[in-house]
Amino acid sequence: MARVRCIGSEPVTVPELGDRLVQPDEVVEVPDARFEGYVCQPGTWESVEEPGTKAAAAKKTAAKPPQKED
Repeated sequence: MARVRCIGSEPVTVPELGDRLVQPDEVVEVPDARFEGYVCQPGTWESVEEPGTKAAAAKKTAAKPPQKED
């Protein structure tokens, strides 16, 4: 899930998040597929974490499996 911050001056009701009321400066998680629908509204939302960022970071930091000794 991607994350966006509400940067508007008023709370925003987001039907896609179950009619959740998002307060100014609050960060919320949104579906990756809908990320662009939020950040295309620069007066209301700003990007905090782009889609796939957590997954990519998790892959980079995942521990390597132990090697078999022969």
